[in-house]
Amino acid sequence: MNKRTLVILYVLFDLLTAALSWTAFYIYRKVQVEPDVFGYAIPLEMGNRFYLGIIMIPIFWLTLHYLSGAYQDVLHKSKLRELGQTLIIVMTGTVILFFALILDDVIVSYKDYYSSFFILAGLQFILTLTPRLILTNVVSKQIRRDRIQFNTLMIGSNGKAMEIYREFEDRNNDTGNRIVGFLNGNSKGEYQLEGKLKHLGALADVKQVVEDYGIEEVIIALDTSEHKAVSEIINTLSGTQVIIKASPDINDILTGKVRVRSIFGLPLIEITHALMPVWQENLKRLIDVVFSLLALILLSPLILVLMIGVKLSSKGPILLKQERIGRYGKPFTLYKFRSMVADAEKNGPELARKNDDRITNFGKFMRQRKIDEIPNFINVLKGEMSLVGPRPERQFFIDQIVEKAPHYVHLQKVKPGITSWGQVKYGYAGTVDEMLKRLKYDLLYIENMSLFVDLQIMIYTLLAIFRKENI
Repeated sequence: MNKRTLVILYVLFDLLTAALSWTAFYIYRKVQVEPDVFGYAIPLEMGNRFYLGIIMIPIFWLTLHYLSGAYQDVLHKSKLRELGQTLIIVMTGTVILFFALILDDVIVSYKDYYSSFFILAGLQFILTLTPRLILTNVVSKQIRRDRIQFNTLMIGSNGKAMEIYREFEDRNNDTGNRIVGFLNGNSKGEYQLEGKLKHLGALADVKQVVEDYGIEEVIIALDTSEHKAVSEIINTLSGTQVIIKASPDINDILTGKVRVRSIFGLPLIEITHALMPVWQENLKRLIDVVFSLLALILLSPLILVLMIGVKLSSKGPILLKQERIGRYGKPFTLYKFRSMVADAEKNGPELARKNDDRITNFGKFMRQRKIDEIPNFINVLKGEMSLVGPRPERQFFIDQIVEKAPHYVHLQKVKPGITSWGQVKYGYAGTVDEMLKRLKYDLLYIENMSLFVDLQIMIYTLLAIFRKENI
């Protein structure tokens, strides 16, 4: 069972159990509560309110589960984690439904409120949790039988690495981690893991090895003398989706958000790449999709005018399609309305400059109002970009930036955006040096990411557009 199939099963079961729990609760209200209120038996009829609920209630619960991150990391769930996560979401959702749908009902006594709340919560909890525990159990069995495995790389080759490797052997691989090999640390000579695992190179090769072997998890098991390399490894892998775990005795030198999880019988520190709480990250994506759909629909008359304007202003295609680098260093095709002449880069990649004669008159009009980037909403819908995030660059310029500022790779922790704090504060960058000056604002954004900050940046962007500022 792969991750995609498992997510689909989670979603289908959540929709089904939400519909079943609402149906059972509706019947309870008709049979138990309403006869006490009206003094006579109420016929059990499935009216419009029931059918509306059977559609909207499952969508409501599905949204809550999505925002909570229930559909992420589905291959690493435990029964205890499933229990706790389900309980929190069910209680939160029941409170919302209680105040939205039940509180204004006519009742005989307040006991009806209490019974309605706990029956709805109980039905939802039991019906939701049962298939989830079954799925978790199925995945656990497949992991123990080696049908699900996670390619794992050991960084380290001597004492600490050997200790973890022995624990791994003693546990008979009940975690699904398949250690494909190891990288030696700064120490050279004989390695204790030699002959037990494949030697894949040194620390400098970590990124290439991760790509070549499809590594999903990295375990840092360096000896005390090699601890200085830890931050370098973390920085190198920060722009990837790899799970990084480290030996607990280096806790004092690790930075960022960490959590301790016991694997192989050893507590390892898991270094997360999460820059926002899960619910905020998922809500950010939901806002991206809804806002982009509305923007493309509401701006469709303007889009038609711009298409005609671009076509009449100069020869060439209406849309500019250009490869940019997105999250985790993955390339994607960015869409914009063409604001330059068709052969603007006949001599190679070149940034737009102030008073650039390659920009058409209509292009200047669009760029000043930032409306040339309206097609970016297509990239947002495809999941390649966000409304707010560092502007995506081309690999040609990224290579030049990284030579002067290696920490640029931290921008690839997040999706690029239509607007950014760097662009609001600095505007268009016409040279690599100007990109470097803008970089500090984008790094500042990443360190302080939140939905509130996104809202501020969007407001500043709109104000700058109305003032016709160069952003």
